[in-house]
Amino acid sequence: MELLIKGSTELNKMFMALQRTATGLRHDFGEVENLQQSLHGARDFVKKAAARIEESILSDLLLVRPAAGLLTPNVTHEGASRDEFVLALSGASNFVRANPHFAISLALRSNDETKIALVYSPIDERLYYAEQGRGAYVFSAYHSARVRVSNLSEVSDLTVAYNTSGNVKTIGDVRRTGCPALDLAWVASGKFDAFVSDPLDYAEIAAGELLVREAGGKIRMDSELVATNGHVEL
Repeated sequence: MELLIKGSTELNKMFMALQRTATGLRHDFGEVENLQQSLHGARDFVKKAAARIEESILSDLLLVRPAAGLLTPNVTHEGASRDEFVLALSGASNFVRANPHFAISLALRSNDETKIALVYSPIDERLYYAEQGRGAYVFSAYHSARVRVSNLSEVSDLTVAYNTSGNVKTIGDVRRTGCPALDLAWVASGKFDAFVSDPLDYAEIAAGELLVREAGGKIRMDSELVATNGHVEL
């Protein structure tokens, strides 16, 4: 097959599956813009759209590794091997309000390690991706390059994304985007210097975790999720 992006054949097959799914998602986004007078109706529509993502992409992914399982925030499908695809629609609350800042997060895990990671923003058609041990990259129609975390450490210079509730002490120039998968991708690509979040469904962050590590950053997940460029202490 002709490779679309730098990387393995499996990575490219996963990207093609994402692209096919994203075509329908962009149509759904156009529909949800017409539902803004009814927030309840928009939420129901987006919930169904997320379910369609899982259904439409699964058949494509099983062509990549037929014996793999599937993990999403709503579905756990045991496979016949130690391989597992991890899939989520990140930023669904933005999607509900016709805000284009959302993404599909897709990872391939094997023997409990993430091997391939893709975070795809379907509206601007920008892909962040990584393979274990091969670095992290960004790809779009206009730009393709390896990405790395920032090297900033002075608090006055930092831009930090938060996805937290309650009284949390913040530092730097604070951002709250509502899309954790892209927050992690933006730490990986140096747009943010750190990301702090309440615990999240692993399906939403599996791809972002590998992106951050392959871009030279650090990430820990305990009472909260903290991803940094490795120079920031949080």
